[in-house]
Amino acid sequence: MTKTKTKEEIRKGEETPAKAGAPTGEPGKGQGGAADGAGAEGAGADAAGQAGDAGESPDAKYLRLAADFQNYKKRTEKERFERYSDGKKDFAADILPILDNFDRALAQNAAQAADEHDRAVIEGMEMVLKQFIDVLAKNGVAEIEALGADFDPNAHHAVMMEPSDEYESQKVSAVLQKGYRIGEKVIRPAMVKVAQ
Repeated sequence: MTKTKTKEEIRKGEETPAKAGAPTGEPGKGQGGAADGAGAEGAGADAAGQAGDAGESPDAKYLRLAADFQNYKKRTEKERFERYSDGKKDFAADILPILDNFDRALAQNAAQAADEHDRAVIEGMEMVLKQFIDVLAKNGVAEIEALGADFDPNAHHAVMMEPSDEYESQKVSAVLQKGYRIGEKVIRPAMVKVAQ
C-alpha cells in the first residue's frame, strides 16, 4: 500500500529545493541571478495579459482575434507572392543565356543562308524564337529598351563610351547584350555602348 503525503509534507518537499538553490523548473524559483529576474518579469507579463483578457468582453476578444487573423493572412499572402516573384525572376535569369545563344545562332545562320532549305530552317528558328519570347512576355519578362535611349545606370551596364555622329551624348549607341526585367525589377541590365 502506498503512503499518501499530507499537505504539510508536500509543502516541505517544494520548499526544500528552492532553499538549497537547486533548479525547480519554475521560472523565478531557484534559478539564481538574471534568470530569476527574467522569470519574474515573464510571469508578471503573463499575469498582466491574463488580467487584460479577463477584463475584455467576448466581443472585444473576437474583434481582436479577427484583426490578428486578417493581419496574419495579409502577411502570409505577401510572403507567398514575394517567394513566387523571386522564383520567377531566378528562373528567367537562368533561361536568358539560352535565349541569347538562340538569338546569336539565328543571326549567324541568317547571314549565311545559301538556298531555299536554309531559309526554311531559319524561318522555323524565327518562329520558335518568337514563341519563346511570347512565353516570357506572358510571364511578365520584357526586354529593356536600350538603343537610342538615355543611359540609365539602373537598367544599362555601360562597357564603353564611343564618339557618335548618330546619337547625342549620354545616349545608348549600341547594345552588346539585351537586358530584361520583370515589372520594375531588373533581371539583367542591358550591356551597352554609350555615346560621348
